[in-house]
Amino acid sequence: MKKYDVVVVGGGISGLTFAFQAARAGRSVLVLERDARPGGCLSSHRGSSGYWFELGAHTCYNSYTGFAELVEACGLRGEVLPRAATHLRFLDGDRLVPGSNLAVLLRLFSWWEMVVSLPRLVGAKKEGQTVRSFYSRIVGKRNYETVLGPMLSAVPSQSADAFPAGMLFKSRQTRRKDFPRSFTLRGGLQSIAERMASEPGIEFAAGRAVARLEKAGAGFTVVAEDGERLEAGAVALASGPASAARILAEAFPDLSAVVSKVREAEVETMAFAVRSSKTRLPVSMFLVPKSDVFHSVVTRDSVPDPDWRSFSFHFKPGLSRGGRIERATRLLGLVPADLEELVERRGVLPSPALGHEETVREVDRLTAGTKLSLLGNWFAGLAIEDCVERSRAEWQRLQ
Repeated sequence: MKKYDVVVVGGGISGLTFAFQAARAGRSVLVLERDARPGGCLSSHRGSSGYWFELGAHTCYNSYTGFAELVEACGLRGEVLPRAATHLRFLDGDRLVPGSNLAVLLRLFSWWEMVVSLPRLVGAKKEGQTVRSFYSRIVGKRNYETVLGPMLSAVPSQSADAFPAGMLFKSRQTRRKDFPRSFTLRGGLQSIAERMASEPGIEFAAGRAVARLEKAGAGFTVVAEDGERLEAGAVALASGPASAARILAEAFPDLSAVVSKVREAEVETMAFAVRSSKTRLPVSMFLVPKSDVFHSVVTRDSVPDPDWRSFSFHFKPGLSRGGRIERATRLLGLVPADLEELVERRGVLPSPALGHEETVREVDRLTAGTKLSLLGNWFAGLAIEDCVERSRAEWQRLQ
């Protein structure tokens, strides 16, 4: 039976951050990843021409101080690319609503409702409120349902109505002024996942799924789905809540029951490159439909290319592949043959609800004093920095 100081289940930003910290501390680390390559929600497609685009997370900010430190530690500071100013636009069916950013919000909001509702912002608290209950009170119910709600749901690519109000957006006071305010990496954000996966001391095993976790004295036995048994002094589960609950079910039934309370949502992403001459859509980093079969469209216009543009459609589940292609081409005025480097990715994202903070506290209570850690984008928030902060804090606890 192979032995490791640390076994990490999941090779996304959370698992790799934890593994990177452990390897830098001199531990032997194995990372087991179900997919064929590292990254998880950091998923960059690189075409034969060298043009790349994102299917998962699209940007970072200089308020992501933990992530910035990882960029430097990985020797990628010279690969940082600034992103151009954001252009948020709304869609009404196939029609692009005139204006962008604040101007389009002002155009779409009912001003009478805003005047009546906005004073409620004074003293408003997010505690115990859902996104819907908090923001609809501030901007008015109609403004929320027709404008703000779709925009907020476009961020996590699922309905955000039932999210805890304090979880969707977080104010980060510290910024790295030596980094661009909004940035990405040359070759896409997956570059940092690939770099961490190749860190000396880390053995990265792609295409390896885990069946269960067993207690073994002071440590653990990780049982892979192919039957291989791996001995570990410490284990970090950096997978979605449903997967983590399944892996924990036999050895840690109480912890598994708590983790299973966290709901999940599926998102189907279809992305492709288009010759710049093929579409006349204005530069639009973020397209939000008032009501449609997709949550958002994110482009790579923030890192312009003279020959190419790309569009990542984050679809609601249930539409056929042909239906997705038909919707995308109709919106952009294209034909299917115009879609080059077309790739698809089905993802599962956490869908937290009120009471989520208590669930996280219970997870931490049940793992306190053990060499078992749970990581991922379902603790403090979905942002890359939330994942990094959780992983760094958990490594400090376990070492």
